Amino acid sequence: MKIKLTKEMIIGLAVIISLTLLYTGVNYLKGINLFKPVNHYFVTCSNVKDVTVSTPVYIDGFKVGLVRSIAYDYSSSGKISVEISLEKSMRITKGSYVSIEKTLLSGAELHIHLNTYVDEYLKSGASLEGRMPEDMMSTVQQKILPQISELIPALDSILHGLQELVNHPALSQSLNHIENTTAQLEISSRRLNRLLGDDLPVIVGDLKTTSSNFVLLSEEMKNLNLTASVNSLNLTLDNLNTMTTRLNARDNSLGLLLNDTSLYRNLNLTLDHLSGLLIDIKQHPKRYVHFSLF
Repeated sequence: MKIKLTKEMIIGLAVIISLTLLYTGVNYLKGINLFKPVNHYFVTCSNVKDVTVSTPVYIDGFKVGLVRSIAYDYSSSGKISVEISLEKSMRITKGSYVSIEKTLLSGAELHIHLNTYVDEYLKSGASLEGRMPEDMMSTVQQKILPQISELIPALDSILHGLQELVNHPALSQSLNHIENTTAQLEISSRRLNRLLGDDLPVIVGDLKTTSSNFVLLSEEMKNLNLTASVNSLNLTLDNLNTMTTRLNARDNSLGLLLNDTSLYRNLNLTLDHLSGLLIDIKQHPKRYVHFSLF
């Protein structure tokens, strides 16, 4: 029996085929292959920001699946169920978890962290723990920005102090002094260069001449008979010592003259008598001098 297709049946069949192709094409564009066998698991999360349908799922940087659907679990407050579809050969061990990591370009990615210490595997449809590590922006907002806010008043005070320091007249005076000092140093440097260029060679020449004279003097002193001179000096000192000893002794005239006090007294007494005699002669000259004409 031959089935005759009516116009309405043809239109309905075309619509069904179109919807099937549309559904398959949309899922294909999302990265979901409806004709490829997969395993599906559910990830329980508390925050799925930037996670969308067809978000990639990775293990050690290798893509193994996609996010198939996202649903809010109204039975437990604050829980969101994310269904992921993985390749058929991909199995997940018990104790594994899924982390949601933010990226700059793709928004978010799901990374499966396998528990390598067990050999038991979860069945398809099991639930996994979802974790949300701190991303860079949340760390900046929660930790760095409050510290920066606390530092702003201190920075304001520092800038105000720097402004007062810059505008202080003493700073201008110090800069002027530094400028004057620099100018004086430049003048001194020029004078030093002139001194090194003109006078220093003359001084060096004089030093060389003096050094040569010292060398000649040293050679002449080396050639002197210092031993004979020292022996002569020692002999002279011995003679002087002998003469000093003789002068201190009383067995000679010079020794007695220098050391005998009685001789000193006799000389003083003689001088006194002589002085008295001269005075008497002066007062009574007739006693000692007689003049006779006849």
